[in-house]
Amino acid sequence: MSSNLTPQLNPRFCKREYKMRFQALSLLAAVSLLAACSTAPETGTTATGAGTATPTQTTGIRPGSQQDLAATAGDRVYFAYDKSDISPEARTILTKQSDWLKKNANVTVTIEGHCDERGTREYNLALGERRATAVKNVLVALGIPANRVSTISYGKERPAVVGSTEAAWAQNRRGVTVVN
Repeated sequence: MSSNLTPQLNPRFCKREYKMRFQALSLLAAVSLLAACSTAPETGTTATGAGTATPTQTTGIRPGSQQDLAATAGDRVYFAYDKSDISPEARTILTKQSDWLKKNANVTVTIEGHCDERGTREYNLALGERRATAVKNVLVALGIPANRVSTISYGKERPAVVGSTEAAWAQNRRGVTVVN
């Protein structure tokens, strides 16, 4: 009976298991080395908060593109819970966006209104529309022709961050300016 309680070591099994572990570790090491050797991005940015970025170099960014807007002026503004009011921080970003749009007079944009996951689908679609319209109204007030700015609401259908935390919800309550 004692022979049944002690595990029998099969030398072939041990060798196979050792070989599989060695291969897995080798693969992990190779992936780590490749990740460490990846090339640096062509453009660097320094985050300044509230969805803005300051370009540290401009190589590779096409003027008038979505990347140019995001790097130069910031492409999104954030809203308080259940609100569509433009905050002072958002107004600063929208002023930069209007300057960018004036410099790129041939560009049209769509303002996307987004919400967090709380609330009904219908309510969030309406709130997203109010947010997108509020962003458009500020841009128009800053001198951008209304026919260059369209709006669309995605409500809670396209979250930037998936999750049910205040941090995730705060990033999903946004208005995003998208270059057409």
